[in-house]
Amino acid sequence: MTENETRPIGSVREVVGAAVARLRGAGVASPEFDAGELMAYVTGSSRLHLSEPSAEQRAQYEELVARRVRREPLQHLTGTAAFRYRELAVGPGVFVPRPETEVMVGWVLERIAGVPNPLVVDLCSGSGAIAGAVATERPDSTVHAVELSADAVAWARRNLEGTGAILHEGDIDGCLPEFDGQVDAVISNPPYIPLTAWESVATEVRDHDPALALWSGDDGLDEIKVVAATAGRLLKPGGWFACEHADVQGESAPAVFTATGQFTEVRDQLDLSGRHRFTTGRRV
Repeated sequence: MTENETRPIGSVREVVGAAVARLRGAGVASPEFDAGELMAYVTGSSRLHLSEPSAEQRAQYEELVARRVRREPLQHLTGTAAFRYRELAVGPGVFVPRPETEVMVGWVLERIAGVPNPLVVDLCSGSGAIAGAVATERPDSTVHAVELSADAVAWARRNLEGTGAILHEGDIDGCLPEFDGQVDAVISNPPYIPLTAWESVATEVRDHDPALALWSGDDGLDEIKVVAATAGRLLKPGGWFACEHADVQGESAPAVFTATGQFTEVRDQLDLSGRHRFTTGRRV
């Protein structure tokens, strides 16, 4: 059997190049990255040093590219998402963690760097990305994660295995009363997209991330208000909070926390792209 009979014509560079063109034409935001990442996934190689695919791998690649063209999230196709120093399992039913949230986690870790054995609560935990990062990078910490969605809890349980973080299934409103006034840091990436913003949301997010993790009332602040109330109850005096929000909520989200009268040093923080991304402050 000849080489051409066992291996599709076209080098890996040509195959990936064709995929890039298809993804770009479908409106995918990062066609070069996604095409390379999918090839690395099917060939078990590195995106920077891709292996030539076999006929079977070529067929698998074409199928995955077609699904990405239909705007299935890249992370759903590979089953993983990188977050800080960990690789998370993700898929249908759980919000895919974003790089922007890593900045917020770093901010909190800096604030509790001098706190021995800190007690940290992650509200609206989703995949467990935040809780797992804190527990891993501060192994002396006690981390509690709270998540309402049963589907997301299944993913979080998988991602938090071995980290020491403790997962609680339920609403963040009224959660963990046994820790009232004792927590060193509360961190949250809650749902915050206004219902009125439906048309502006990326297809991957709108069609594949769970609705419970996205929408939060007409102004997007409904769940942020619950985070503010819960943080005010849980935090000890001087304890820190950080809460992610939409880039258009750089004034409205901090105002929610200020209005409670329970926090000082309320600030809005920028992400790596210079966009308003998360609000921080300290319990009075």
